[in-house]
Amino acid sequence: MSAPARPCCLGLKRFALSFVVLLFGVLLLVPVRPVQAITAPELRGQRAVQEIVPDMHGLDLKEKEFLKADLQGVNLSGSDLRGAVINTSLLQGADLQGADLSDVVAFASRFDAADLSNAVLTNAMLMQSRFTDARIEGADFTDAVIDLPQLKALCSRASGVNERTGVSTRDSLGCR
Repeated sequence: MSAPARPCCLGLKRFALSFVVLLFGVLLLVPVRPVQAITAPELRGQRAVQEIVPDMHGLDLKEKEFLKADLQGVNLSGSDLRGAVINTSLLQGADLQGADLSDVVAFASRFDAADLSNAVLTNAMLMQSRFTDARIEGADFTDAVIDLPQLKALCSRASGVNERTGVSTRDSLGCR
């Protein structure tokens, strides 16, 4: 035979059960905001940039997607690339002088020997991207996220002040 339940334990169990029921009831009343998953541009009704031409100077390319794009030597100077996604793309020798790359996501892209003079890269996410021999005079990297080895290499040659923002390249990189 089992021992009869003690009254103190029964009260505690009832309290715990009531608390759990109440908690779930409150959770059911809390409005849930829909969450959007990050998906391929085709699934979102957007398209990655399909037509890449040698001269894309001054174009409005806000929030466009360049995925595994070959932009080597392409003239993107003065272009508006705010919020663009430039993942695993080749930009070696590209001309990005004065381009606005604010809020860009450029994961694992190659900017080797690219001209980023006076470009604005504020809040850019540049993880695993490379900037070997890139020209950065006057570029503004304020609040950009850059891998430490690349940051050190950029600091070793950082100079100038951005014409648009008035921020020095060294200060924007946090160079010592």
